[in-house]
Amino acid sequence: MPSRRTLRRPLTLSAAAAAALAAGLLAVPQSASAADARIHDIQGSTRISPLAGKQVTGVPGVVTAVRSFGSARGFWLQDPRPDRDAATSEAIFVFTGKETPDVAVGDAVEVAGTVSEYYPGGKDAGLQSVTEITGAKWTVTSAKNRLPAAFRLTPSSVPNRYAPDHGGKDIEPLKLRPGSYALDRYESLEGMRVAVSDAPVVGPTTSYHELWVTAEPKHQRTARGGTLYSSYADPNAGRLKVTSLIPFAERPFPVADVGDALKGTTAGPLDYDNFGGYTIEATDLGALSDHGPKRETTRKQSADELSVATYNVENLSPKTAQAKFDRLAEALVKNLASPDVVALEEVQDDNGATNDGVVSAGATLKKLTDAVAKAGGPAYKWAQIDPADDQDGGQPGGNIRVAFLYNPDRVSFTDIPGGDATTPVKVEKKDGRAALSVSPGRIDPGNAAWKDSRKPLAGQFSFRGKPVFVVANHFNSKGGDQGLDSRFQPPARTSETQRTAQAEAVHGFVTDVLAADPKAAVIVAGDLNDYQFSPALKKLTAGGVLTDRVNRLPKAERYGYVYNGNSQALDHMLTSPALARADYDIVHLNAEFADQASDHDPQVLRVKP
Repeated sequence: MPSRRTLRRPLTLSAAAAAALAAGLLAVPQSASAADARIHDIQGSTRISPLAGKQVTGVPGVVTAVRSFGSARGFWLQDPRPDRDAATSEAIFVFTGKETPDVAVGDAVEVAGTVSEYYPGGKDAGLQSVTEITGAKWTVTSAKNRLPAAFRLTPSSVPNRYAPDHGGKDIEPLKLRPGSYALDRYESLEGMRVAVSDAPVVGPTTSYHELWVTAEPKHQRTARGGTLYSSYADPNAGRLKVTSLIPFAERPFPVADVGDALKGTTAGPLDYDNFGGYTIEATDLGALSDHGPKRETTRKQSADELSVATYNVENLSPKTAQAKFDRLAEALVKNLASPDVVALEEVQDDNGATNDGVVSAGATLKKLTDAVAKAGGPAYKWAQIDPADDQDGGQPGGNIRVAFLYNPDRVSFTDIPGGDATTPVKVEKKDGRAALSVSPGRIDPGNAAWKDSRKPLAGQFSFRGKPVFVVANHFNSKGGDQGLDSRFQPPARTSETQRTAQAEAVHGFVTDVLAADPKAAVIVAGDLNDYQFSPALKKLTAGGVLTDRVNRLPKAERYGYVYNGNSQALDHMLTSPALARADYDIVHLNAEFADQASDHDPQVLRVKP
């Protein structure tokens, strides 16, 4: 796999606060000189080397692994004579750039070079650094030496607490406490050989030949074998990414789904990158045990049930391969039992990412509905509003938007002309019932909350003579947030401010509908890009205006998206009080699998208005 490490920056050190030092929160720089430094002297007891920027010579160790591909080649060197400080790593990466190092695993070497700190993604990304030796020269003193034993990552060796709470400040100066925090444990093992045994797969294999496992097999497991992210307080400390240093021709990387396992031992040096954090660069890969669950299928709605689904179809355009349209269609017809109404997210315009002013999506939706019909599904019609060009975020030129599909044999769409990209939908009262001024119509599109983000689409439907209001949503992404493994703890979630404002706008719209008719049937659905415990969802459900149906599921089933080994809920379906009795199902057919038609699982809600 080609390396994605492209940006290298020198370390900039800041002075430690005297008060913090006196309180024992900061580590006292070690006294070892560069001349006689061993690896644990270089690594030190904080995240930053006390010798950063200095030249070192004669650093001894045994080569435990070699990276011989990509633009970040080099080798890992581990000292077989460790000190007694659990906070100091005994290994380091020797960076050789595009040059393949002339060393072999098992070589004993002495290295000279400059100690540096590399920040994956650049220091401004907020992630942690990797201590390295650069500009290196070395001498091989012997070969075929025994490798140091791998440190076993287990529930007893990995603390449940993830990171110290430092009020959002940089934790780099803090002395590592590997017995208290998982991030400190991993940092204290940076570059060292580590191992997991019979590791459950909690994040499927990606196109970059990587997957996620957990070192805590019994912690927060989902009903189907993943690791549930259920609160900000518990990011699931045992999660680790696994990549491979084994040549692909010798051992292809396993294609694994959530619920599978790597049986036996998976071992290698512990690395860190900006695409997943702490990573086992495997020199030994466990055997894939394929016992993950199958793709789900939901039940068919009864004659008196209205079935509404939400599905993020991930940048769908006419340029998308026909195979993806066919898979999406098959899922709608077979796995979702042909819902009466579908709220789609990430529908692109008719020429996809070509940025030439085209905003219509008729060709995209026709290609999808044609595929549905071919798969034996209903002759869906659609309703949507074209956005203003390049105003709704997403892939540049793609003009993604939300849209409705509906089955006219089962449900009627109340078409009320006048809706466009800038005209807000209003709630009216007609004959004692709530009604929309335009349908479909966008909710408060001029609100700054929707800047560079998809505007929600409200539609008025009629099912068995009863009005039903459906709101399709795609809130702003989490781009710009600091990662769970950030050096700033707790990490800042700056993007949630906009989502909370978006939730307030949708909440206000639903409040207006219920003011006109307290018994109105309202369904708010879509990719809200946030969790059921987030400020945005709390704002959306304030005052009991809406109920987030995910909270009515058993805890172990509250997810439909998998990111860095965390199974989480980003897509939601919410109902007004009149729809208190509802049958809700997250249909797991994408997120847990290496082979995906989309990175989101669809959801289905069945109600009797």
